[in-house]
Amino acid sequence: MQSTESVSASFSDPRIPPRDQCVLPHILDRSAREFPEREFAWFENDDAWSYRRTQQEAQRTAAGLQKLGVNRGDRVLVWMPNGPLILRCWFGINYIGAVYVPINIAYRGTLLEHVIRNSGAKVLIAHAQLVERLDAIDLAGLETVITVGGTADFDRLTVRGTDSLGAMGDIPEPLDQPVDPWDLQSIIYTSGTTGPSKGVLSSYLHLYTMTTSLQVMLTAEDRRLISLPMFHASATNAIYGMLVKGGSIAIVDSFKTDQFWDTVRRAKATSCTLLGAMTPFLIKAPERPDDRDHPLKSAMMVPLSEDAGAFHERFGVDIYTAFNMSETSGQILSEKNPTKTGTCGKARPGTQVRLVDKNDCEVPVGTIGEMVIRDDRPWGLSHGYNNNPEATAAAWRNGWFHTGDLFYRDEDGNYFFMDRAKDAIRRRGENVSSFEVENDVLAHPHIREAAAIGVPSPLGEDEVMIVVAPTPERVIDPVELIEFLRPRMAHFMIPRYIRIMEALPKTPTEKVQKHLLRQDGITDDTWDREQAGIRITRDKIGSAT
Repeated sequence: MQSTESVSASFSDPRIPPRDQCVLPHILDRSAREFPEREFAWFENDDAWSYRRTQQEAQRTAAGLQKLGVNRGDRVLVWMPNGPLILRCWFGINYIGAVYVPINIAYRGTLLEHVIRNSGAKVLIAHAQLVERLDAIDLAGLETVITVGGTADFDRLTVRGTDSLGAMGDIPEPLDQPVDPWDLQSIIYTSGTTGPSKGVLSSYLHLYTMTTSLQVMLTAEDRRLISLPMFHASATNAIYGMLVKGGSIAIVDSFKTDQFWDTVRRAKATSCTLLGAMTPFLIKAPERPDDRDHPLKSAMMVPLSEDAGAFHERFGVDIYTAFNMSETSGQILSEKNPTKTGTCGKARPGTQVRLVDKNDCEVPVGTIGEMVIRDDRPWGLSHGYNNNPEATAAAWRNGWFHTGDLFYRDEDGNYFFMDRAKDAIRRRGENVSSFEVENDVLAHPHIREAAAIGVPSPLGEDEVMIVVAPTPERVIDPVELIEFLRPRMAHFMIPRYIRIMEALPKTPTEKVQKHLLRQDGITDDTWDREQAGIRITRDKIGSAT
């Protein structure tokens, strides 16, 4: 246990803010005391929450979890779509110093099994429609599932209903020690590259540093639209940033192009995040007389689209861009309405950024290198990967966090993203692990070898392509392969393109030469799922209120 003297010394460090500025339960208690009736959360189909109501929802959930045996430091899995209940669970978990571990609602099969095992969690809060996916997998140390949004039968775990998450007015038992800025706040699983998905360990100071760095343009008067899924770091960061500032959020289930501006108006949102294909979807929509008749003032656009200038002119929205990862804290941020095509911005104050070669030696200005990062604030970055010391050591070698992404820097200090050193694919805002795609494809009995690559999408970012070779005397039917993958993979991981070869190109040491496959791209013999009329969308999960 940390001594009183060491805690006092830590808080005398000017880089460490007081608990009630950066640690969720203390922020909630202070806000409910100072401005109890100020609105914090607006929901599309439910009553809005004031700061006092938000505190009460967190407290009742915390009390319910305590009665189920959840203690400080325990990991709690949360598996549900956007809405009041996921916010309530996140805040309730952190209120008693437990660790929030959200799961992507598209996960199933081996990927879901990996997350459950790696997390070490005993308790899962899940939407009832998702529970059946637990049937065929190893549940590791999981003991209890709390179902929301309906009921579910499951004889392999203790099943409890939403009422076990407490009643309004319940207050949790006080903790022996207050939750501190360096305590573990969440584990968010990010796409694996050379191995399974990694659980990013995030302290309150890491999340605070990320949010205050990326939302410097916002104030307590702003309302952030949350249309990204709340199991992603982008949404977590946006919500926490407005909590820290005393502002408000508007939570909707997802981004919908044809409803976006009407939603902005109803929600009175002043800021939002636009990832990947969102920008071209909105800019390509037919122009309307009321294109500027809305409250939106600013948007974080990642990556910076070639349409950014046109978007600003047409909709009157100020554009910012940045480079960030679940592991980092907004080290690169642009000025308002950047004009340099492709820029991610400049290094912010309080951070250290270098571009290096394979030996971690700095490269000259204008030369491509891997971005490595340090932060001046203790705990200002992720402190590692959950139960994965090898990946932690590799990422943090030589005392710098290695992003695995290639950039160059110009004479003015602007950074430009060039490529991924990592073997990952990004499709419509989702990171897709080629390793995990290949694992599920190789489970097919007639496939001998497989390589997943990203190919350019007309909507920006990538589409998933799988190159496969059959086992002897077997023929691979692309349609049958897609049907084989549907129950095993998240919808965004299922390949659009399938190319069949007798054998994949390899190095003398038998490693697949993916650069040659990328160079070939979409060949004449490549099968296109969408051209074949097979479109795959995300599962429709009912609301959980």
